[in-house]
Amino acid sequence: MATSTPKKVTTSTPKKVMTSTPKTVTDSQLLKEKKSSISKTPDKRKKNRLSMKPTPHTSEVIKKQRFRPGTKALKEIRHYQMGAQLLIPRLPFSRVVREVLQSFDPNLRLESLALMALHEAAECHLVHVLQVANLCAIHAKRVTVYPADVQLARRIRGNV
Repeated sequence: MATSTPKKVTTSTPKKVMTSTPKTVTDSQLLKEKKSSISKTPDKRKKNRLSMKPTPHTSEVIKKQRFRPGTKALKEIRHYQMGAQLLIPRLPFSRVVREVLQSFDPNLRLESLALMALHEAAECHLVHVLQVANLCAIHAKRVTVYPADVQLARRIRGNV
């Protein structure tokens, strides 16, 4: 007797063959898909971080730091004294200078270096007048500079 061995039957899956042209996806469709997937999936890391933080008690709420009156002003003064930049904006200053020049002669032009020199001189003059006005206010036993102090400072300097 002959023994017959069972034959193995192998089934293979048919290979996919593309019969049609692939679809072209536009940028707007991709953006819509990204937006929809972003809004639907929660951010697990953010959720875990929030759940790990202890809830603050009413007595442990951290308040924003409050400075005493005048502290911020002194800090600003130190900041501006340390810096070397000009405080008057360049474009408005150049507009005023050009307007004044046009009143003398409409054909006058101005070099950029000349404008920078005028800018520097104007700021230096203003700072000096305000320093003298501050001294006038201190002499009057005041802290606030009034217009009368500026007028007195200009009169002392000889600029009326």
